[in-house]
Amino acid sequence: MWKYANPQLLELVAYEPGKPVEDLARELGIPHGEIIKLASNENPLGPSPKARQAMIDTIERAHFYPDGGGYYLREAIAEQVGLSMANVILGNGSNEIIEFLGHAYLQPGDEVVVARHSFAVYRLMAQLFGAKVVDVADPDFVADLDAMSAAITPKTKEVFIANPNNPTGTMVFQAEIDRFMERVPEHVMVVFDEAYYEFLDEAPDVIKYVRAGRNVVVLRTFSKIQGLANLRIGYGLAAPEIIEVLQKARQPFNANGIAQAGALAGLRDKAHMDATRRVTHEGRDLLQSEFLEMGLEFVPSHANFVLVRVGDGKKVFDALLRRGIIVRAMGSYGLPEWIRVSVGTMPQNKVFIAALRELASEGGLDGGSLVKAG
Repeated sequence: MWKYANPQLLELVAYEPGKPVEDLARELGIPHGEIIKLASNENPLGPSPKARQAMIDTIERAHFYPDGGGYYLREAIAEQVGLSMANVILGNGSNEIIEFLGHAYLQPGDEVVVARHSFAVYRLMAQLFGAKVVDVADPDFVADLDAMSAAITPKTKEVFIANPNNPTGTMVFQAEIDRFMERVPEHVMVVFDEAYYEFLDEAPDVIKYVRAGRNVVVLRTFSKIQGLANLRIGYGLAAPEIIEVLQKARQPFNANGIAQAGALAGLRDKAHMDATRRVTHEGRDLLQSEFLEMGLEFVPSHANFVLVRVGDGKKVFDALLRRGIIVRAMGSYGLPEWIRVSVGTMPQNKVFIAALRELASEGGLDGGSLVKAG
């Protein structure tokens, strides 16, 4: 049936998620609880207790359709960021809003500009809609906004900037963003993906461009700081005119009611978010200090994960799997010598480091030159 399929699907490589705990438990024949997953940048504390209770309460209404407009959640998001509900759209994960942007604005032959080592879904969605992906080099794994600006042509429809970036953990700052936005032509949609925004102590302000009515969409998610990855719930912020267009691409009831209830309760639980930030910062500091001590090159991170060079990433990934530890091999991002490690609880982080040191003592690592943290 491939001869009848859309031609752009032939070359499309499906997104490869982190290995599920369930798969490894079956393969090793051990209980789920004995496996440490540090692969998908998930919240090791899980959801807020308030979010859990809200979801349990909502199950009683599982036989009803959810609020298709997501009124209460959109209202709460708008209040938190200082916008109106007309500036907010909900997605089945923020990934779905990337798809909305493709439906709304991309045609075959259009161009989408991305940083070379940025989230794979940007490329996948561009290819899905027949657009050409323009990869821009990112020296030291940091998005080069000047170079990305220079790559814009009359065919460019969208530019994606992940800040902090996945999988590198790097970020760009206010002055660079403002300089970039001064140069962006009116026909280009700039998408700031802020999935890890809440982990920052001082975050750049890109919502000011939404308030100014610029062609900007800001993506955020409840998967990370809120610990609701299983529910697939995220949101986009944009000018009302853009949201109105994106709503046309949205399926009815795309954000389920249990997810909406959990997200709303979690959004209001500041204590849980503060605890998650504290665990993340302490765990990230531990990982990076241990990598320094081991002489492993790593990319200093602003997110809840660290990218570290270990020699043969796939080999190390497999060796850790046999020890019941799941990390992320980076071959699909063109980084075969690297792995990405999510920050876990402190005991989980220490088990991972002990296993990595054991591999190093067996001659299983080759981290190359040392990168100083800073």
